Amino acid sequence: MIIIATQHVQKSYGADPVLRDVTLEIKAGERVGIVGPNGAGKTTLFNLLAGLEQPDAGEVFRAKGIRWAYLPQTPQYPPEWTARDVIASAFGDVLAIQEEMRLLEREMSRVGEADRELERLIGRYQTLQSEFERLDGYQWEARMAQVTDGLGLSEGFLSTPFARLSGGEQTKTGLAKLLCQQSDVLLLDEPTNHLDLEAMEWLEGFLRDYPGTVLMISHDRFFLDAVVSSIYHLDGGVAEHYIGNYSAFVKEREERLLRQFAEYQEQQKKIKKMQEAIKRLKEWGNRSHPPNEAFHRRAKSMEKALDRLERIERPRLEAERMGLAFHKAERSGEEVLVAEGVSKSFGEKRLFDGASLLLRYGERKALLGPNGCGKSTWIKMMVGELPPDEGAVRIGSRVKLGYLSQRALEGDQERRVIDVFRETAAVSEAEARHRLATFLFYGEQVFKRIGQLSGGERMRLRLAQLMHQDVNLLVLDEPTNHLDIEARETLEEALAGFQGSLLIVSHDRYFLQKMVDGVYWVENGRLVHDEGTFEEAWEKRRQRRSGAGSRTAENARKAGEPLQSEKRPHAETMPHTMKPAGSGPDAASSRKRPNPYKLAELERAIAEREARRDEVMALLSGGETDYRKLIGWQQELERLTEEIDALYREWMERQES
Repeated sequence: MIIIATQHVQKSYGADPVLRDVTLEIKAGERVGIVGPNGAGKTTLFNLLAGLEQPDAGEVFRAKGIRWAYLPQTPQYPPEWTARDVIASAFGDVLAIQEEMRLLEREMSRVGEADRELERLIGRYQTLQSEFERLDGYQWEARMAQVTDGLGLSEGFLSTPFARLSGGEQTKTGLAKLLCQQSDVLLLDEPTNHLDLEAMEWLEGFLRDYPGTVLMISHDRFFLDAVVSSIYHLDGGVAEHYIGNYSAFVKEREERLLRQFAEYQEQQKKIKKMQEAIKRLKEWGNRSHPPNEAFHRRAKSMEKALDRLERIERPRLEAERMGLAFHKAERSGEEVLVAEGVSKSFGEKRLFDGASLLLRYGERKALLGPNGCGKSTWIKMMVGELPPDEGAVRIGSRVKLGYLSQRALEGDQERRVIDVFRETAAVSEAEARHRLATFLFYGEQVFKRIGQLSGGERMRLRLAQLMHQDVNLLVLDEPTNHLDIEARETLEEALAGFQGSLLIVSHDRYFLQKMVDGVYWVENGRLVHDEGTFEEAWEKRRQRRSGAGSRTAENARKAGEPLQSEKRPHAETMPHTMKPAGSGPDAASSRKRPNPYKLAELERAIAEREARRDEVMALLSGGETDYRKLIGWQQELERLTEEIDALYREWMERQES
């Protein structure tokens, strides 16, 4: 079944054409990546597909009755809403039904049994009950907990007013809401932005198992490889379709370009021969006395054939790229960065406690860990922007530092691009314009104000500055943020030729795999070092964490408790993660008091309540007309749901203890 299609779609903004001729076709259940350089019109295409904008020409087909989920760029919510409220709004239909059922319960309790109104109220209540079950209303909080846990959203994060969250945090909240919605089509624009490595890995699995259709704009090559089954490459206002993941796309695109270039060259030879033949025929015709009209007629006929020839465009074998290359600097000493016994706190939050790091000349290390663990703080201590509370940080001898921060180009936003560049490169204005052109700042663009630059333009300008500095140590904090795939590949090539040392913070796994020979993981306030490529270090960390779980199980066995493999009550129905589902004073009190059950008793208690829950759901669906029984069963069902969730939570806590 075709769920989305476009035919020859065009879209312009003023005199600037963005989409010239876009035709695509997407079937239900596909996972499709949309890739292309910044400014190619990917977000414009998404807005057209979602119905937020209309094409100037061409058609957009969207299957009827399809539920869409698309995150707007600047969502607006009531000022008092927290992040949790925003995410919970994904279940608006369920919550609205739940609220109406509460109102009906109150009305039925006030109406007499002989009142005709009672029959209407009961009928409406049963209709709502059926719809609530169809929407899986009893599981909405468990589904929400699965998403928020998977994305690593803490209780403190969820309790924060949405308006007080940073732009990245608001985007992350919007993504969580989007994943909670029960939609047929999911449109994701850069979904891995602002996610840490664990959250990315979780999202990959979530999207692979998603029952609907997924379209995503992404520059994350590792993520595209893991999730998509086909790709549309958008460039020059047109879209080309490729079967397979990102790696398959790269291979097939290269082959297509080479074939097209060979066809272009062959056609150019044919055109040149025809042009030469036309020229000769005209010359022969003019030499005759009188002029030979037959030669001229033949020449005109060949000219018409040449005009009718469908020209093959010369393909761009390489996208336009930055001219990035780092200067060779004086060699540093053997020890480049040294940190010993470093501790750092902000208020009551302790980020590091006795952490140490050693970076030697020529090494390329990554500093990785979950969001909020203090990676950027550690980098700032390394480069001297922040002092440690305890311990020592030292930069080695003859080290010339180049630092690329996430907050590059702060300060006066009215400064011009060319002036900012000349702050680090002592060159004339003409030379500055020439050098900035190699970083894709052309013509009048060099006079743009810093505050007008996009994220990608800011990163390109900062890289242009770094390239003209004499450095032998690069400290890069999220260097691929806002860069398209072509720019990331250019950066990778430049860093591959850099003769110095690297310390990198990044969530770009494809980039990390190419760049580093070891990883420092932020774990429990310390730094744990693993040698090898990123994938090798990731696997070592996975095994280390798995080993910690095995030791916990062994400790449980010695204490006489069942092993984890034995602690799986109703594994086939148990949610991936579970959080409190209840509300109100009863649920609150059940969460506060300690549960006395041991594991075996907990499992029996869960089984008993789940059996009773199934009985009550059957009773509610049985067509009962006594409103008092209906209300009683509904209240019992909610109580059972809260108790089951609390028991599961206790079961999981005991399992982890």
